[in-house]
Amino acid sequence: MPKSPATENPWQQLRQLTPARIALGRAGTSLPTRAQLDFQFAHAQARDAVHLPFDHVGLREELHDRGLSTLLLRSAAGDRHTYLQRPDLGRRLHADSAEFLRDYAEEHGQSYDLAIVIADGLSSLAVRRHSLPFLDRLLEQVAEQGWSLAPITLVEQGRVAVADEVGQLLKAKMTVILIGERPGLSSPDSLGLYFTWAPRVGLNDAYRNCISNVRLEGLSYGMATFRLMYLMREACKRQLSGVELKDEAQVPSLDTGGPGNFLLGEAR
Repeated sequence: MPKSPATENPWQQLRQLTPARIALGRAGTSLPTRAQLDFQFAHAQARDAVHLPFDHVGLREELHDRGLSTLLLRSAAGDRHTYLQRPDLGRRLHADSAEFLRDYAEEHGQSYDLAIVIADGLSSLAVRRHSLPFLDRLLEQVAEQGWSLAPITLVEQGRVAVADEVGQLLKAKMTVILIGERPGLSSPDSLGLYFTWAPRVGLNDAYRNCISNVRLEGLSYGMATFRLMYLMREACKRQLSGVELKDEAQVPSLDTGGPGNFLLGEAR
């Protein structure tokens, strides 16, 4: 067998421990062909995730099959091209959607403890793959708390702050938005969760709590639910969210007798 032109890399075994692009090797002064093709493929996946249309029809059908009511809205960004160039338009509802939601709230005349918003964000692939499995776990916990739930709102071309307007119009105490995060070269389907207490138009990110990288290779659905429920329960007690509300949830472990983190435990 002819010898490969790629230089052998002794760090190669480390690649089994992380999806990060390390120990790629080299062929002369360049990357090996395999590493270059892998990079191009990952880049194409990230671009596709950004431009993949939001399948709100299929998502609504599956939510209805679970007995959940939904509302379909759109942001002020009229199309994907505008959405990517004008982030500010993705943070507000289109005038027609805002009017529809306002009429809905007046007609039903009630307030809610929690409003859940699902938006495509920068990766509708993440929403399609992970929103329903996550909601299945979250809504079980919400029901146990006895919180009233607004109709689940789906927003096309939405960004994080659009949930503030939705929550304000629905008179919800809390909002959680499930949104596709900006794709990375190893994570085109990362789902983000943003929680806000007392939502209203004009809030900035300091008033929100973020739980990131919800996916099979990242933060599990169960752990994301555990952390979000902790934040929501604490918010109800303290009437706040954001930088003043820290995630201090005690993560359950098999070894309950240990310190949990060897960096924080007493020296032995």
